[in-house]
Amino acid sequence: MTVFNIGSINIDHLYEVEHFVRPGETLSSTSYQQVLGGKGANQSVALAKAQAEVKHVGAVCRADQHILQQLQEYGVNTDNIAQVEQVSGHAIIQLTPSAENSIILHAGANHQLSQVQIQNVLESLSEGDWVLLQNETNLVAETLEWAQQAGAKVAFNPAPMDAELTHQVLPFIDLLIVNEVEAMDLADTDSIEKATQILPKQYPELAVMMTLGKDGVRYFSQQEDIQVAAFTVAAKDTTAAGDTFIGFCLAELERGSDYATAMRTACAASAIAVTRMGAAPSIPSLVEVQEFLAQQP
Repeated sequence: MTVFNIGSINIDHLYEVEHFVRPGETLSSTSYQQVLGGKGANQSVALAKAQAEVKHVGAVCRADQHILQQLQEYGVNTDNIAQVEQVSGHAIIQLTPSAENSIILHAGANHQLSQVQIQNVLESLSEGDWVLLQNETNLVAETLEWAQQAGAKVAFNPAPMDAELTHQVLPFIDLLIVNEVEAMDLADTDSIEKATQILPKQYPELAVMMTLGKDGVRYFSQQEDIQVAAFTVAAKDTTAAGDTFIGFCLAELERGSDYATAMRTACAASAIAVTRMGAAPSIPSLVEVQEFLAQQP
């Protein structure tokens, strides 16, 4: 089985700073890195490092061949990444000593996906394949509907959140992956508990995976409600925490793991990732995750 990740690819410009720059302030950074990023690319790298078969569908600037090379080195299939004249997507990231981040995004080539490109990919689906999307590319609503019609299992991570769009596409989704703020926003409530009740009633076929930061993750549907605790670590950079979780969780589900096992493995992967700097470079291998889990009580 394969995960087709129709998602963003960014060049991340990462600046370590003492505090977030204030209006009118010029601030010197203490370090700088340029690394592969974007929610889509990060999730593809996580899937590959979790030893899933992943084919990325996206777009980059024709001049940025090094991006394709980096993805290939991680084990991501890049045959379905278009090369366009538009500048590649990129992000300006400020990172403080307390591991907080502030991010400015420019979509660039991420908004150059075409209907022909996407539908050609969906025509190649096999039974049991997953289609994964985030909300950093164009044609999101259309792609989710096409993916369901093509018979794929569909996972959607609607970040950055657009509640109106997400409600529009929920009937096409098998697994919705959100954080607690996004879940409460979708359920129009200020209570996590109410959100876990409202969403399954509104969308009976939907399963929701809700990440809770230091409190772990919760999976809920009309049939199940499972919570898995997070692992306590000293965080340095949380940029790729959610993307690492999603990639490892889907990889485990693809291998036939139950949701509790998949979430625990994914929490372990995220715990390792946040102790490292950068987005894609921080994502651990499956062997590292297995060794980490073996050391837990």
